[in-house]
Amino acid sequence: MIVDTNVHLSRWPFRRLPDDEPAALAARLRRHGVVEAWGGSFDGIFHKDVRAANARLAGDCAAHGPGLLVPFGAVNPMLPDWREDLRRCREVHRMPGIRAYPNYHGYALAGPECDELLRAASDAGLLVQLVVQMEDDRMQHPLMKIPPVDLAPLPELARRHPRLRLMLLNGFRSLSAAAVKTLSSAPSVRFEIAMLEGVGAVARAAEAVSADRVLFGSHAPFYYFESALLKLDEAGLPEPAAGRIRHANARELLPPNRRTGGKE
Repeated sequence: MIVDTNVHLSRWPFRRLPDDEPAALAARLRRHGVVEAWGGSFDGIFHKDVRAANARLAGDCAAHGPGLLVPFGAVNPMLPDWREDLRRCREVHRMPGIRAYPNYHGYALAGPECDELLRAASDAGLLVQLVVQMEDDRMQHPLMKIPPVDLAPLPELARRHPRLRLMLLNGFRSLSAAAVKTLSSAPSVRFEIAMLEGVGAVARAAEAVSADRVLFGSHAPFYYFESALLKLDEAGLPEPAAGRIRHANARELLPPNRRTGGKE
């Protein structure tokens, strides 16, 4: 049994990806034993009409992956009506969480926009998935160079918002060992494995921040789903720890009774 905490629906604008149709993505996930996948939308990164992107995401999850695909809407605090977007994620689409893309939406973690977004999401009882980067910078379009999010302010943000449930997506690739150690001091922060690289990388991450705070994430369809499976198998973790990464940590972070968003 697997809970995949990091997938996206819709089309990446710079190239076609395998399984970038929601039905195909859902079929692949089911073939590999995924019982639940938390999905954002590529449209939510690039479209100014975030409300429409989130509505399409909710509709595609319901149509192609009922019981499997769990929508996480995008909220951009640089837009004038972002609080309404957040409200609609929670109250209209019954999403249990949101995704934040600071580097694509043009704000820093140290800025007031991020602080207000995290406070509002925490007050609404929503899980926040903060996307650190989407792709290797060597693959980026020359006119679309987007550096990873600077995570240095994150421990202080976590301290200021003690009720916030925060998860980093695609974070390990840009984090040094020292940065991981610093972030491990913020117990509310969770991590996933999609951009871990190297032999034994998952085992090292579990040791650095504890297996209780590492979750399974594939970054499909941007990455091949099978890559995440192989790196977890290669880690050689004992079953209690591997099981926590595959599904148990996700179930604790987002229990079944929290699937439809709402205050604690």
